[in-house]
Amino acid sequence: MTAKFDIKKITSITSTSTSKLKGVAEPLWNVLTFSPADETISQKKSVAVSLEKGLLSVSYGSRFLSRLRVLGVRTYAFEEGKYPPPEGVASSLSLAINDLGAKGADISLSIPKAWTVIKIAEFPVTVKESLSNAISYELDRLTPFSAEDAFYDFRILKESKDKITILIIAAKGDLVRPYLEALGASGLTPSKVAVNLSSIGALCQYVYKVKDFIFVEITKDNYEGGLFLDGFLSGAFTGNFETDEAQSKIDTLKEKTGSLMSVAPITSTSLTLIVLSRDRDPILEDTISPQFNMPVRIIRESDVPFRASGYRKEIPYSAVGETVASLLPHEDGLNLIKKGYQEKTRTPMTFTVVLIMVLIAMWILYMVAPLRIEGKRLEEIDRQVQVRKEDVRAVEALKKEIGDLRSEISAVEDFKTNRPMTLDILRELTTIIPKNTWLTRVRVSESTVNIEGYATSASTLLPKLEASKYFEKAEFASPTFRDKRMNADRFNIKMEIEGIRQAEEAKK
Repeated sequence: MTAKFDIKKITSITSTSTSKLKGVAEPLWNVLTFSPADETISQKKSVAVSLEKGLLSVSYGSRFLSRLRVLGVRTYAFEEGKYPPPEGVASSLSLAINDLGAKGADISLSIPKAWTVIKIAEFPVTVKESLSNAISYELDRLTPFSAEDAFYDFRILKESKDKITILIIAAKGDLVRPYLEALGASGLTPSKVAVNLSSIGALCQYVYKVKDFIFVEITKDNYEGGLFLDGFLSGAFTGNFETDEAQSKIDTLKEKTGSLMSVAPITSTSLTLIVLSRDRDPILEDTISPQFNMPVRIIRESDVPFRASGYRKEIPYSAVGETVASLLPHEDGLNLIKKGYQEKTRTPMTFTVVLIMVLIAMWILYMVAPLRIEGKRLEEIDRQVQVRKEDVRAVEALKKEIGDLRSEISAVEDFKTNRPMTLDILRELTTIIPKNTWLTRVRVSESTVNIEGYATSASTLLPKLEASKYFEKAEFASPTFRDKRMNADRFNIKMEIEGIRQAEEAKK
């Protein structure tokens, strides 16, 4: 009985001690991994530039100890109905930075949604580790742009056992690049390219303290909006109103928002509808709230808590919103300059390293007296080991070099006697492939060949490849599909090099 009692007592004490140790270790780990450059305490300044038709807006703000301030805004008028030219943007931004005293601040460029394509796509969960590469490879299929000619970024919306759902935003490089080049030539290189819709969404999130909402911007003739889940853009819509009647506009918005909510993983009552009416239509603003099965907020200038100098007719919402998005601590908005590159955050270890070094120094001082003699003996043993280790390393290096040379000689002999040369295979492909077929990739391994490309009719290639003296067992490695843009079948064929497998089995 005594032994059992002692075991239970020890187990109880151990469990209690572990619980207490965990309670102390968690806050201690937060302290050890806290970085002096953490965004919650560090200072940051940001300038946001927003492009709109006939207007350029610049907003300058700062953050310190998580407090955001918009220090000033400037707006510059350009030709009505047209976006400001790159040179005009560069000169106006230089003027605004000098006027606002914003030299050295980070610069963000907010572009119109009309320049972008917003696409939701699904990928197998197996490509998660190389998702950036997969999106780069498939971008020309998912959007009208290729990875080389576009600025794009993506975000994972949800992940299941078999697939990953992502949101992709891509902009044509020919539209954005001239602005980046003009700004860069003036020494004003932006560190971020965002979309106006996301910028205003960040402002709505900050002002109304909501994470899940639908934002709609309404003008006299058109509308634009997006679904934000957990604070991130998860879908978008845009279009033109058919009439000027307020009820007709509301019906159109109900249809568009309803289509977004049908794919949202939450109910409409969990969402907030935030409306920005550019034309301040009082009839529309008064009648829109009762017709939606969700809370409705109409953006007023009085809702925005920033009172900066430089406002004219109205607040430049997209520019101020992008300033907020750039300054929010730990905000990870989509940045089209990244082209899908995802930075891996590293745990700050500055305090940890310093404290560990202090503890090691204290431990050495405590242990140095009784270990001094043994330390000297170990040093002598290490010296003797090092003296002999050089000879051993030299012998091992010679053995390794001999083995490598033998392996290379064997590989060359085997290659010469049992395998057709890669040039012979490429020459054979050039001979048997029809002129109306072209290859985008050829991969030759020890016993197989994979080819990818486009053909008027991919099914006619298999008989030609089977008839070759170099190939056998030709088959499609993946389903073929018709590329409408190329007006050809896109194929992926794999085949074995004739005679190679039999030779390897004979060796065994």
